[in-house]
Amino acid sequence: MKKTLYTADATATGGRSGHVRSADSIIDLAMSVPEGLGGKKGATNPEQLFAAGYASCFQQALLVVAGKQNEQLDPASTVQCSVTLFQEGEAYGLSAVLHVDLKGMDAQKAQDMVTKAHEICPYSVGTRGNMEVELQVAGQAIGADTASAAQNA
Repeated sequence: MKKTLYTADATATGGRSGHVRSADSIIDLAMSVPEGLGGKKGATNPEQLFAAGYASCFQQALLVVAGKQNEQLDPASTVQCSVTLFQEGEAYGLSAVLHVDLKGMDAQKAQDMVTKAHEICPYSVGTRGNMEVELQVAGQAIGADTASAAQNA
């Protein structure tokens, strides 16, 4: 049974060169095409907002996984998300790389936690099968075999 926990509302006007505002006005930002594609400085873009949301959400998923394993993450642990906008023929798409650094944690344990977090993170669940997402732990990509093995465990 699906249980709604929260719904966020935001409104955009003017597309990539417009404005976004959340219903509670906490987000109230000028938007622009990325500067490297001819956009202006001082404005954000959808890819930056997606990267920020995914990184934050994935970090929370790691905290949940750690809690279930009676582990505590180093407060300096980080998740950095790189979102790429690309064009393929007439269509546009996104891909993401999650760079996870679980400070001071054994590499194998860190990979296991990242793979488990990828299974429960709402952004990971929502993008699964829809866009390429690469997981990296301390600079090393987690191969498909590692991720599949953890999924089946």
